[in-house]
Amino acid sequence: MTTSFSDEVDKIKKKFSVDFKDLGVHHGKVNVKAHYKRSGGNSSMESHAVRALLHLCQKIATSPKNITQHQGATGFSGSTKNSSTTSEGASSGPVVNNQSEYSTCKTEDSIGEGATAGDNEDEECPICKDTFKNRKQLKCKHEFCEECLEQSKKHMGPVCPVCKDVFGVIEGIQPDGTMSSYKSDLSLPGFEDCGTIVIDYYLPSGEQTERHPNPGQRYDGTSRTAYLPDNKEGKEVLHLLQKAFNQKLIFTVGTSTTTGIENQVTWNDIHHKTSRTGGPQSFGYPDPDYLRRVRDELKAKGIE
Repeated sequence: MTTSFSDEVDKIKKKFSVDFKDLGVHHGKVNVKAHYKRSGGNSSMESHAVRALLHLCQKIATSPKNITQHQGATGFSGSTKNSSTTSEGASSGPVVNNQSEYSTCKTEDSIGEGATAGDNEDEECPICKDTFKNRKQLKCKHEFCEECLEQSKKHMGPVCPVCKDVFGVIEGIQPDGTMSSYKSDLSLPGFEDCGTIVIDYYLPSGEQTERHPNPGQRYDGTSRTAYLPDNKEGKEVLHLLQKAFNQKLIFTVGTSTTTGIENQVTWNDIHHKTSRTGGPQSFGYPDPDYLRRVRDELKAKGIE
């Protein structure tokens, strides 16, 4: 993989400041671990790098070209142990609440039904490139080995590895807290014809659970304020953000990218406007594309 896609792998290394270590083949999987190159370590960057490498591996697996893997290996396993914390603006450890969002394909009539371009091998899993074992079909009609799909869900959440369609319900690791909102008569730059929706988040400090990066350790809470225009689209986005908050997707527990301090409640990858003014560089308005972008970020998590 690194020979054929060395440029892509180098980009991942440079972006996250990591090196990858090949731990060998185990149970038909190539085990890889990321190591942060700078002093002090950064498990969040390591985790993101592993996920990026997994995405690349799945891209290779679904490519029409024949890609030579490690001898005896049928897939890729990224080690995220001790590197599962998530920085601000990144997703972490989603889990699936609905386990019945895919079906077992038993008849030839169901094989290939609704198949899209690139699904040329009816009997080949697009992840492991081997004959299906306990074939599972998603609602988007793409099919995978049951074990391959479970491994993909551990790294990516309930997202189809081929078309990125979300199945099931994504739930994050956001700690307990509150979300409230009220209206202000003040307008936002770019939305002078309406008032402002002010969102207040409060997440107190607490103890990490088994789903968090460091179970048993304390995490520092946070309080944040965000702003939306008080118009039709702003109200719709507020409703979507409430759904995301209820699914524990707005915040996560990890390492702050601004301070480098671990065990913090930080933003997840659903961006907010935390300033009324200053434009995008100050996380404020005017920013005419913001409402569209945040909708896309929510949709990527199945919130629409």
